Amino acid sequence: MTTDMTHTIKKGPRYLLSVALLLWLPAVCADSLPKANSVPGGIAIVSLGENTQPGKNQKARPEAYYQDRRVMILSTEGQWQAVVGIPLGAKPGTHTLKVTEATTNRQLSFEINAKEYESQYLTIKNKRMVNPYAKDLERIQTEKKRITRAFKAWNDRPEVETRFSIPVTGRLSSPFGLRRYFNEQPRKPHSGLDLAAPTGTPILAPASGTIIEMGEFFFNGNSVFIDHGQGLISMYCHLDSIGVTKGQTVRQGEEIATVGMTGRVTGPHLHWSVSLNNSRIDPALFLSNKTLATLMAPATELE
Repeated sequence: MTTDMTHTIKKGPRYLLSVALLLWLPAVCADSLPKANSVPGGIAIVSLGENTQPGKNQKARPEAYYQDRRVMILSTEGQWQAVVGIPLGAKPGTHTLKVTEATTNRQLSFEINAKEYESQYLTIKNKRMVNPYAKDLERIQTEKKRITRAFKAWNDRPEVETRFSIPVTGRLSSPFGLRRYFNEQPRKPHSGLDLAAPTGTPILAPASGTIIEMGEFFFNGNSVFIDHGQGLISMYCHLDSIGVTKGQTVRQGEEIATVGMTGRVTGPHLHWSVSLNNSRIDPALFLSNKTLATLMAPATELE
């Protein structure tokens, strides 16, 4: 199952992946927030107004909801900021954020811009990984419920680390958002970054959090989920070994697993997903420009 898949990516001049493609993403004014890029699979930063009691009464923090999902709210430079994860399936246009405060409710509008992602065509000889057997589908549905429950987790931490480090030293082999076709059959877009590295390469927690789910899954192979707080969840797939336990607290830079090639893979790599308010978003938005440059240095376009 590690050598039965080939892939091509349809690309032209606008489909080249270079350092500049990721580094152009606009940064918000404060380093404590992720990059804002209001497109499907991106992040919208919506200002909610002044934090009148910074560092004192966290009950003063408002609540905000997008598509009936609670969103992260952080205080920076004396202002409350809603950090909104935008689903890959979101339509461009005006969207609404519902804000609940101590005595008032209000609605704020923000814009989502269009973005077109590359297409990737994969040929898989093991057809079971394209059209699973009936017994596989039963297992997949059970696993889907576990994955969804993990991505919906909410830990009401007032402070959340949103400046991530790279979880593994490797080569970016597949970017976020690819529109995928398995044996000419359309499937869900690529919901993370693939980082190729030899089997056994250590995987480090990119930020502190709690292990909320782990195990061996049909498509994802050995996987670990970290809850970083306020709906920010990260997922690590295709692992060779897992070095943490469910409920364990981890710190940024602590080893959690090693790179492997379990599940549906072409070779050893880490599939790294980041979810915010149960929306899969580009992990690159949580990396500094310097870190991105390091990640992108080995190649200037997709293979």
